[in-house]
Amino acid sequence: MGNADTKLHFRKAVIQLTTKTQPVEATDDAFWDQFWADTSTNVQDVFALVPAAEIRAVREESPSNLATLCYKAVERLVQGADSGCPSEKERQIVLNCIRLLTRILPYIFEDADWRGFFWSTVPGAGRAGRLSEGGDEDDARPLAESLLLAIADLLFCPDFTTQSHKKSSSEVSEDIRSMDSCEYIWEAGVGFAQSPPLNYIHDLNRTELLKLLLTCFSEAMYLPPSSDRKNLNPWVSFFCSTDNRHALPLFTSLLNVVCAYDPVGYGFPYNHLMFSDHREQLVELAVQILIVTLEHEAGSAASSALKALVTAESSSGVEELEVRGRITDKLTITMLIHDFKSSPLSFQPACPDNLFVNYLSRIHREEDLGFILKGLVRLLNNPLLQTYLPRSTKKIQFHQELLILFWKFCDFNKKFLFFVLKSSDVLDMLVPILFNLNDARADQSRVGLMHIGVFILLLLSGERNFGVRLNKPYTLRVPMDIPVFTGTHADLLIVIFHKIITSGHQRLQPLFECLLTIIVNISPYLKSLSMVAANKLLHMLEAFTTPWFLFSFPQNHHLVFFLLEVFNNIIQYQFDGNFNLVYAIIRKRNVFHQLANLPTDTSSIQKALQRKKKSGMSRSNSTETESMEGSRPAVPAEPGTFKTSLEATPGIDKITEKSQVSVDGTMVAVPHLESPQTTADSQAAAGASDTESNSGRDHEGYHSESEAGRSRLSSVSSSAAWSPNPDWVMSWKSKLPLQTIMRLLQVLVPQVEKICIDKGLTDESEILKFLQHGTLVGLLPVPHPILIRKYQANAGTAMWFRTYMWGVIYLRNVDPPIWYDTDIRLFEIQRI
Repeated sequence: MGNADTKLHFRKAVIQLTTKTQPVEATDDAFWDQFWADTSTNVQDVFALVPAAEIRAVREESPSNLATLCYKAVERLVQGADSGCPSEKERQIVLNCIRLLTRILPYIFEDADWRGFFWSTVPGAGRAGRLSEGGDEDDARPLAESLLLAIADLLFCPDFTTQSHKKSSSEVSEDIRSMDSCEYIWEAGVGFAQSPPLNYIHDLNRTELLKLLLTCFSEAMYLPPSSDRKNLNPWVSFFCSTDNRHALPLFTSLLNVVCAYDPVGYGFPYNHLMFSDHREQLVELAVQILIVTLEHEAGSAASSALKALVTAESSSGVEELEVRGRITDKLTITMLIHDFKSSPLSFQPACPDNLFVNYLSRIHREEDLGFILKGLVRLLNNPLLQTYLPRSTKKIQFHQELLILFWKFCDFNKKFLFFVLKSSDVLDMLVPILFNLNDARADQSRVGLMHIGVFILLLLSGERNFGVRLNKPYTLRVPMDIPVFTGTHADLLIVIFHKIITSGHQRLQPLFECLLTIIVNISPYLKSLSMVAANKLLHMLEAFTTPWFLFSFPQNHHLVFFLLEVFNNIIQYQFDGNFNLVYAIIRKRNVFHQLANLPTDTSSIQKALQRKKKSGMSRSNSTETESMEGSRPAVPAEPGTFKTSLEATPGIDKITEKSQVSVDGTMVAVPHLESPQTTADSQAAAGASDTESNSGRDHEGYHSESEAGRSRLSSVSSSAAWSPNPDWVMSWKSKLPLQTIMRLLQVLVPQVEKICIDKGLTDESEILKFLQHGTLVGLLPVPHPILIRKYQANAGTAMWFRTYMWGVIYLRNVDPPIWYDTDIRLFEIQRI
């Protein structure tokens, strides 16, 4: 009954605020205290009792009252942070203010006239960060800064969000202003050895504070997409600057909480149904805060990663992050910043450095890197866990945020990337990524997940070690809707990529070139493909070389160039051991002969186009076998599922740069030679959909032919304005790299036919045995140089990541629905 009364009082206060036509004085504490002092409403109550329409009404009709409400709520948070919330009543007031601000802030952000309100100065707000009576007007601190500093202080408030270090209740409480928050880190891990006891009340309070912090950062959702790198989020910039004295312990707390989390726990079946797991929601918000705060302009991020490598190696660099079991103190933070700015490789961006990016790029101890990788592997593999009892273990849902976090670690910290690739641990990341790609291929609401998975594999494939690691046998039996095979992790990757191309939905077509680029990058290192994988590669070539497909769109032939490059790499560099692929090439030799003799006259081109039955890949020749036991087919999204729109992804030539592998194994960048676009390509350039984009075309011989543009097959309406002609066909047909394959066929086909006739063979195992011991030494053309296309960040991919990241966060935060029914401008919310 008491709880119902408090809800009633709170609702009456809201009604009073919306109906008052005159401004209420900020000094009228009796009125303002109704919103937080006399209530005990939870966050769901606040969202129900403060309707969106009423917030907007106050914003339009009584703007001074809304401004005062925000100011007073921030003031109470600052007071709570100063006092340390020693009493239960003060903690409840702080929680009520947190919930109210979480509810109101999105409606401040959606109105362009209000967006600068929190960055305006408030009388009496001194630069010390506190709202005080005697502040100097010229030295005032914006309301946003006061709010962010109060949140940071409250996240390390003893007995509210952290374990108190008091030995007994008679001791004086710790002074929150002078205490070293590095001693109150939430979890053991990077740089902190002690694991504080679990306290679900502290976890709940941290969760509410992080929810408010995420809401503060979400101003980015109310701005239209922009590729301007200087357009940084002011909330994130300030929170991750040196003004926040808790930056280092907070970054470490968030990271350790995520990487130490084990959703299975002791492994008792169905324990997640019997006990509430308050840590899971905290972990989910922690990873969301991390990926938002780690958003940084590409130049500074790359610079941070490079400088981290130099300073970590040098003895005069930054001290290690651990000193006697705890994070280093303020002196070391100062040293970090000083060292960062004084590095000879540094350049000074226009904005303050993001300390979260800085700290991430400096993690270099093997045990810390191992802790992070082990934690991410544990969480990403959680949905793949198989048990005899159905649904007996908890399955986490925040795998998309984890993939973004892994991406940022690889992008910002090259030490971490090299650590991942130096052992087979990278395969523990590969399997869940491939699982998600295969599972999401038919679901239009998960297009973003498909992209982030492919982008990660593209980044990894640019490193030689990744291709080498893929030769490890695949022995796991994670149920996937793919043919059963015996082979390596490379076979698994090729089989799943084939599935995506042949049975994914239409909106994945822009990814085809990315998928084939990954296979090209790893192909020089693949020692032995299975027969299943070899047949999949040949099936893709067979489908992509049909005349109607090649003539349907001006960039479709680039897919053929990619596949021919894969075959050439394997034949020239890994012929021994790849007898399955050689046999598949011999069996499908007609495909290569037909491609070499592709007709180029106008009448043949028109006949081929008339034979076109449907757009997309031919599936008729795919020899599908039975899928793995226990697997379920990929299914489309349920009708009514929400999804968010995505920005255009740049073409493969825009997000990669070519490197040539030299004799000693080092990579040498290949200069990018500009040349005029062909008339056909320029005519075909058209407006992009939400997952497609146009890019400049270059022609640098057959290597660049295979990457010159986007694959959009024949589904783009603009292709109606373009039609193939003989000159266009000849322009790329003459560059087809068929010499190596034709030479192989010229040598081996007569030998295989002779063996079959002489011995009367009908069993392919004998032919495979012959090919296994065969050689082409001295018979093939001079090996071409290995070209690797390494991922290269640019403004386009940065914008795509920002849109995707906030779209994921929007859809994941539904309880309470923080941003629902507000005027989001970064992306569109669509119902399938």
